[in-house]
Amino acid sequence: MALRITDACINCGACAVECPNTAIYEGGVPWQWAEGTQLKEVLIEGKKVDATLPQPPYTEDVFYIVTDKCTECVGFHDEPQCSAVCPVDCCVLDLDHTETQEELLAKKQFLHG
Repeated sequence: MALRITDACINCGACAVECPNTAIYEGGVPWQWAEGTQLKEVLIEGKKVDATLPQPPYTEDVFYIVTDKCTECVGFHDEPQCSAVCPVDCCVLDLDHTETQEELLAKKQFLHG
């Protein structure tokens, strides 16, 4: 499953620099599929979209994790690095987005080729 950042976030940014997928963004900042990945295009609602186009931020106030880019660091590290470095333990499993180990590895392959 992906991870999420709770409202307890103190906006230190320690998590963002550790993410191998560049899936963590500052609140209010748009994100891109291409940033930190090999993607040139993505399918969104059945349409090919330029992966460099900005996407709307998930939140305005605290750092956030883009669910579709989070692989829980599977294929990179033994544990999610955002959780490992978070000083207030606000990087937690997102129970609304469960994925198997195989699905996370497939997502890593999709993002990084």
